[in-house]
Amino acid sequence: MAAREAMLWSRLDGGRVRCDLCAQRCELRDGQWGLCGARRNEGGTLRTASYGRLIAVHDDPIEKKPLFHYRPGSRSLSIATCGCNLRCDFCQNHEISQCRDHDEEGMLVGQFAAPERLVRQARAGGCASISYTYTEPTVFYEYCRDVGTAARAAGLGNVFVTNGLMTPAAVDDAAAAFLDAANVDLKSFSQEFYRTHCKGPLDGVKAGLERLLERGVWVEVTTLVIPGRNDADEELRAIARYLAGLGRDIPWHVSRFHPDYRARDLPATPVERLVRAFEIGRAEGLRYVYIGNVPGGPGESTTCPECGAVVIRRVGFSADARGLRDGRCAKCGTSIAGRW
Repeated sequence: MAAREAMLWSRLDGGRVRCDLCAQRCELRDGQWGLCGARRNEGGTLRTASYGRLIAVHDDPIEKKPLFHYRPGSRSLSIATCGCNLRCDFCQNHEISQCRDHDEEGMLVGQFAAPERLVRQARAGGCASISYTYTEPTVFYEYCRDVGTAARAAGLGNVFVTNGLMTPAAVDDAAAAFLDAANVDLKSFSQEFYRTHCKGPLDGVKAGLERLLERGVWVEVTTLVIPGRNDADEELRAIARYLAGLGRDIPWHVSRFHPDYRARDLPATPVERLVRAFEIGRAEGLRYVYIGNVPGGPGESTTCPECGAVVIRRVGFSADARGLRDGRCAKCGTSIAGRW
């Protein structure tokens, strides 16, 4: 299967092209690959090498994304190709996100699946949505769009689990065509952190996150709390204050770090530090803060911001939403933000 022309790019002088899909905005000479390893300048045309080349297909609970305020208790067919537009040295999925293996035709390694086949698989498995996850959906955007429009036509939702590094044009197109919800990784509130540990711009992430909200996509945010890197009270408070300024109903997931990839020398996040992050988020005005990667631990359930009643009780990835009635607290009637 030959590489097809990519979306969202511009021609420059001297046969160069610029990718306008993500905020890295790679400018590429003929034959040069983008940072993501999924897009290449071929004779003055930007082409995608990731279309349909799936490296992972799983049926997951939506809570695993994590999305806690979008169709709780439902299943989501979750797919990924190789590649990512960041180079996080602590990546938990580095085997596939940092894979740059191409076949003899220049396509990323993976098993091809037509969009319609995935939609049939999702419906047959009782899934309510398709999630584009594990790596970075932006780098296989053309495929996401084709799968997503077919899924929407079939009554399925579409979810991005993303680092947020999408250009405004990419967000606008996705929101108009197929995208319903997104979990955005806000890894830090320090440009130095992003530059050193991720090789990307914080401002681009914030711009993508804000644009998703503006375009009506349901957004939840995850911060992986890494000991000694982004776990200081001041930084956690800055993140929480920023999110609360965008909207107090944005769910914030503060998740436990486990040593991996090039950060194996760091310890796992102490649960007490996650509890502190939870407390900071609530103190800064966020109504929905959760502790992630601690199954059975504190901060998993959704409580009513008005009366404190549990509206969605969670243990691990299971969800009991009997306390939620027509999007409201069953006890006091307060509206609970989300897409139910």
